[in-house]
Amino acid sequence: MHRRTLIAGSFTAAVAAAAPGANSARKIGMSDVERLRDKFTAVVASDHRHGGQRDIEQRAADLADEALNLQNSGSATQRVRSSLYATAASFRSSAMWAAIDGRRYQLAIGHMREAQTLAELSGDQAIKFRIWSHAGSLYRHLGRPADARAANDVARNLHITRRDPMFASLGMARQMAIQGVAHERSGLSRSFGQAQEAMSRADSDPYRPVWLLAFYDEAELHSLALTAYLAVGNWATAEYHAHRCLAALRPHMRRSRAIASSRLAHAQLAQGDAETATHTAMAVPADAATQHARVSRMLQEFGAALRATAPGSASAHDWTEHTAAWRAKA
Repeated sequence: MHRRTLIAGSFTAAVAAAAPGANSARKIGMSDVERLRDKFTAVVASDHRHGGQRDIEQRAADLADEALNLQNSGSATQRVRSSLYATAASFRSSAMWAAIDGRRYQLAIGHMREAQTLAELSGDQAIKFRIWSHAGSLYRHLGRPADARAANDVARNLHITRRDPMFASLGMARQMAIQGVAHERSGLSRSFGQAQEAMSRADSDPYRPVWLLAFYDEAELHSLALTAYLAVGNWATAEYHAHRCLAALRPHMRRSRAIASSRLAHAQLAQGDAETATHTAMAVPADAATQHARVSRMLQEFGAALRATAPGSASAHDWTEHTAAWRAKA
């Protein structure tokens, strides 16, 4: 019932926006859209610094509503209206991603439904790709690889992946992560090679969407490979990709660095190097360790594995003291 209400609400807003209103004398232009896009850039930047926070999710959802409300505030060309729907979809997809990142999956599903509706109204291929690609990630985190693959295939089959190899690369890289969850070990190397080859063909286009420019690069490709190889238990290859990811990460990717470091610690511990793994895990910043849901969960699982594999060791003792200090500061 909640899902149907969300979808119906989106269509109601869309119909209302298309109808002439009392304030139709005002002319809405691309300058209004650009002001909203500047706010979207700020949301994306905040997500990469902090990630998964409820206030990021709420801010993005509020800005999606602001974009829809602007539709009702006056007259506009079809181009402007389509751009407003695309911007609203962008904000809603950021709310969806913040909810995924914060492990608030039911809320993410609600944002996804609204985002999909808005993206269809916009006709914008890039935002459609983002939303369906995020849907694949959502289902992957829910442990539903068949649904994840189907959603990611929608993204990969959009025309934009044939026009721009950077989108094709991201679609294949996320497919690789889904293959990991599905334990399809044999196909991982081939998928990584295809994603890497597509990335090598992509030019440095400054007009790509800000959300894509902000995060997808060699570091993210290795991060998704790290995810895949961890899922199938290939610890040495996972560690290799972790180091490549961390070496290539841009400074603003604080959330991504914390996630990659936590995964690296798991790969090192699984290979029997408890001391190095513990040092890696202890290097994760306290704010990410205590406030980012995915990082917190990974480090809790790391602690449990450390106590199981090296009980009473100096590493286990150091980790216990370290996490106690985190809790004291929280």
